[in-house]
Amino acid sequence: MKHIVFLSRLTEEAQFLWIEHLNSQLQNQTVLLPDQIPEREEALVDIAIVSNPNPEDLLRYPNLVWVQSLWAGVEGLVQALKSDVFNKACLNKRSLNKKSLNKKSLNKASFQLVRLIDPTLAQSMAESVLAWTLYLQRNMPCYAQQQGQKQWRKLQHRDSKDLRISMLGAGKLGLGSLNLLQQLNYSLSCWTRSPKELDGISHYHGQDGLKAMLEQTDILINLLPLTPSTHHMLNKETLAWLPKGAKLINFSRGAVVNTADLLACLDSGQIEHAVLDVFEQEPLPVESEVWSHPKITVLPHISAPTNKETSAKIVAENIHLYRTENKLLESVDIKLGY
Repeated sequence: MKHIVFLSRLTEEAQFLWIEHLNSQLQNQTVLLPDQIPEREEALVDIAIVSNPNPEDLLRYPNLVWVQSLWAGVEGLVQALKSDVFNKACLNKRSLNKKSLNKKSLNKASFQLVRLIDPTLAQSMAESVLAWTLYLQRNMPCYAQQQGQKQWRKLQHRDSKDLRISMLGAGKLGLGSLNLLQQLNYSLSCWTRSPKELDGISHYHGQDGLKAMLEQTDILINLLPLTPSTHHMLNKETLAWLPKGAKLINFSRGAVVNTADLLACLDSGQIEHAVLDVFEQEPLPVESEVWSHPKITVLPHISAPTNKETSAKIVAENIHLYRTENKLLESVDIKLGY
């Protein structure tokens, strides 16, 4: 019988909760931890369910077909699979066959990597996007500062229809967020790497399109995946394309934004306020100046928390589909990173 292994760097308590949820949804299968699988049976493992695993742990299982991530974001694992360190580790593993040792094969991955797509996650993200958009629209940061200074002063209000909101990214999370924002009649725009047609939303693509969109943006929301092409995509050059006093929400990955450049833009008034839920180093170091910056709202990566119950059900359904019909959902393109 084929095995399913659970690989993570979570705490023992978190691992136990995940495995409990997963096994409650599975039929005729049990998710096991690595130490529950005898070495002689490691070749029987064809599915790995992972949460920020040590990538080299995957090499213990030479016949892996499918790696299912419990998160929507997989850029960390993708970068590890493409790294020289991982390639060297592969070369040192005698259990790998010659095809697996081919560098081109490794960059494509000898197994398929599937990220979690959970409608509950998309709904949670959409709610967060709306909540913090309203937070900025209604001048909540300024009112909080005024309260601390005991100031009674009304600030200018802007109706939703007059507010230009731009989204970077139109994946499942981005589309869900845009659909919810549409219900409040915001003026919406979206930028993606390639052309799309979105009903009721102005769409832009490419470098020229990015500049054109940013130049007419009041609140910029980033939901792009982190890839080599999006690393520090929001920097002093691109942030300068925004109208002076624009606001930023980053809910995807910290490294899409160049933090030093963002701080400079906040200090100069180019950016009025930034809501940051993700950072290049997490948890955010206590010595970081981001914590105390008066124009930054810091959130502890909570914009779209994973729901264990719904996620476990989706993963179990994916496994059932694979076991009964040998079908996998769309996998991650390792080269693109998503």
